[in-house]
Amino acid sequence: MFSATARRWAFFALALVWSGTAQAQPREVVAQPSTPPAGAAQVEPPKDPLGRTTPRGTVLGFLSYGRKGEDGLGSQFLDTPLKGAAAGDLAHQLFVVLDARLYARLTQLSDSPEGSRANPLELDRDVVGTVTGATGDVSIVVERVDRGQAGRLWLFSRDTLDAIPALYEEIVETRQGSLWHRMVTGTRLEGAWLVEWLSVLLGLVTLYLATVLVNRALAAGIRPVWRRLFKKTDPPRETLPVPVRLLVVVWLGRKLFALMALPIFVRQIWSNAATVVTAASIVWILILVNGEIEQYIRGRFHPTGAGAKTSLLRLARRAADALVIFGGLLAVLRLFAVDPTPALAGLGVGGIAVALAAQRTLENVIAGASLVFDQAVRVGDALKVGDVRGTVDEIGLRSTRIRTLDRTIVSIPNGQIANATLETLSVRDKFWFNHTVSLRYGTTSDQLRFVIDGIRRSLYAQSFVEAETVRVRFLRLGAFSLDVDVFAYFLARDWPHFLELQEEMLFAVTGIVERSGTALAIPSQMTYLKGASQGVPAGLTPEP
Repeated sequence: MFSATARRWAFFALALVWSGTAQAQPREVVAQPSTPPAGAAQVEPPKDPLGRTTPRGTVLGFLSYGRKGEDGLGSQFLDTPLKGAAAGDLAHQLFVVLDARLYARLTQLSDSPEGSRANPLELDRDVVGTVTGATGDVSIVVERVDRGQAGRLWLFSRDTLDAIPALYEEIVETRQGSLWHRMVTGTRLEGAWLVEWLSVLLGLVTLYLATVLVNRALAAGIRPVWRRLFKKTDPPRETLPVPVRLLVVVWLGRKLFALMALPIFVRQIWSNAATVVTAASIVWILILVNGEIEQYIRGRFHPTGAGAKTSLLRLARRAADALVIFGGLLAVLRLFAVDPTPALAGLGVGGIAVALAAQRTLENVIAGASLVFDQAVRVGDALKVGDVRGTVDEIGLRSTRIRTLDRTIVSIPNGQIANATLETLSVRDKFWFNHTVSLRYGTTSDQLRFVIDGIRRSLYAQSFVEAETVRVRFLRLGAFSLDVDVFAYFLARDWPHFLELQEEMLFAVTGIVERSGTALAIPSQMTYLKGASQGVPAGLTPEP
């Protein structure tokens, strides 16, 4: 059993968590001064020892005194002309009504001296909640009342207090004969707090175990049908994932505890926990959905270039997960009446600073994404980027690795590749065969025609030569040779295949030159010898 002092300190600690403020005890609440109009002097309102300067402080303070049975102090929160014992009785009745039927939304109450201002026509009036009675719904309202030297305080309105006695009698009649109420209130002085908590915890555990059994039953029933309909895929291991089970527990818990006469603070703790669990479960489900989408898209990737696409997809999935988690945190903060605007402003400034610091990295990542989606570069392509020439080995998010002809790896930032003049050698649809056949001087015209006609017929005879592109012409009289230009396009699979076809064609050209009776030209130079006495060239001797 807990002592009365221990229960009070536990209650005050819980009130700190529920309210989201720094008030552990109602007597220590300090009202925040309201914003004065422009041009007016700032006057700090008087401090109220009971914390009645805000709607949340009034409601929490009244409930705390009512739970401790201090009805005299509780009557200080009522806007009533009653005094003494009559006011204390009314405060007790109000506490019983709120404790039994008020919807647990204490964290959403306004903590501003001006109130929530939800209704612009009633600025000094806040609706705490609605209590359902036999004759209809009754709104629990707090109003801002001027109490002279004490200042303007938030008190329970007279309209609300007029409906309390009838609601109190209805609750008393309903509780008579209730087994749960007798079990709890029979030991209220010492053991009610423990009984209430045990009931909540045992109920939640029981509900979750029930969802586990339902999941196993559904999995056993769906497995045979799944294997019959989808023979190539395995059935899912869990029909109801863990976050779905938690949502079911939250929903059933709300229905179950609504039927029990639990105090408002117990219901408030359950409501806060249910809010957090619901938000976490939804975030969890969205993250699982992101994973399934990633697996589906990854399965549709072509094996060529799948590594770069997978890395980019993983980055996008992580960004989506982070966005979902951030949205869940904002939703929880909103539900607990915490304004996230200052935090968002700070994150915005921090994001700008990070973006400026990581400008180059972001540039490379974005450039890598454009390379992947545009497919300008693929793994296995033969590239020429500036002075670097080689084969693409891997495309990453930040850089692309190229294996050069020396079999070394060169890493080039994606931003540099995106801005550079890129020559992709491996995507050529045909290969250019262009050579100059240089014949020596002394070649006759008949021999020259034989060579030209022979090369032309040899090219036309090859199936891998694009016939309409063949061009063999006597090009020029060179410095030491007669030049024949040979031009054609070869239909080869790749560069090694082109080199093989080119080799065969060059052998054929060499044979044609040999059969013509001439030869390929060899560069030569002439040396002039000057006579000793005549002073004129005595002869000239060629030197190879």
